[in-house]
Amino acid sequence: MPFTKAVKGIAYFEVNLTENNHPGWIEISINIDPSVHEALSAFLFEIGCEGVVSESFNDPTMRAYLQFHQDMEETRNRLDLFLHDIKEIFPEAGDYTLKLDRLEQQDWDTGWRKFFKPDQVSDNLLILPVWEPAPATSTCHIIKIDPGPAFGTGHHPTTRMCLMAIEEATLPDQWTMLDVGTGSGILAIYGSMLGAREVVAIDNDPEAVRWAQRNIEINELPVPIDLSTTPIEEVKKTYDMVMGNLILGTILELFDNLARVVSPDGLLILSGILREQVSDVEKKVIEYGLKTEKVNYMEEWACMIVRKKG
Repeated sequence: MPFTKAVKGIAYFEVNLTENNHPGWIEISINIDPSVHEALSAFLFEIGCEGVVSESFNDPTMRAYLQFHQDMEETRNRLDLFLHDIKEIFPEAGDYTLKLDRLEQQDWDTGWRKFFKPDQVSDNLLILPVWEPAPATSTCHIIKIDPGPAFGTGHHPTTRMCLMAIEEATLPDQWTMLDVGTGSGILAIYGSMLGAREVVAIDNDPEAVRWAQRNIEINELPVPIDLSTTPIEEVKKTYDMVMGNLILGTILELFDNLARVVSPDGLLILSGILREQVSDVEKKVIEYGLKTEKVNYMEEWACMIVRKKG
């Protein structure tokens, strides 16, 4: 299962949007209970959508973007059938509204950026889209992001909580970091900015790695990031901080290796899990002899800070 396309994808965006003679886009707007969003995101990518946006877990509106083709009615019928059937799995989903509009390429080129705005994550961190100028008087760290096909613009609660967990972590002076499923590279970038002497970032999606490299290059980092598609099973070293902003299924599947690559007395920071899923992860934490130091919550999401006993 790819780390970045595992449909936390509420901030996932493909930005291959400036080709010549582009046919334009179909904007799909679906208003439905947020509990369905994860499954719906997966289906939207399955039918060829290149971007999915939802403002937050509490926002029932989901928008997706599909390259224009003549048979919009076929797309509508497939969506209607899926949304009708999914209510058998999610009875709480209730009614939905579905709307399809055609956007010309020039409308998209100027309009998609509205989803990505400067974001003050904490007193110490500002995230800027690459096209925004840096404030002249800012004294905090600034991460520039070119939103691409990888999860992690900083707006989603799971990413925000991971960024803040890096800030608050108690680590040795010469600490090291491994970011598993790096996505946009934002967590690895912040680790480098905050003084890690070594940062390794891996993702098994080559497209995510390509965009992470782009984001690394547009930020002037004090420590270079070792970025690759190396599977975690092949990582031999251990690290003082291991990040896993994934989803529950992937965390449980990889837990043996996630625990293995944490140095003694190091931290394992896990997010991409819902509040009600914390107990499932805690069982693994106990099974592997680790200790949960803290669980942070934001909206419906959780971030677990776990310590490996030294």
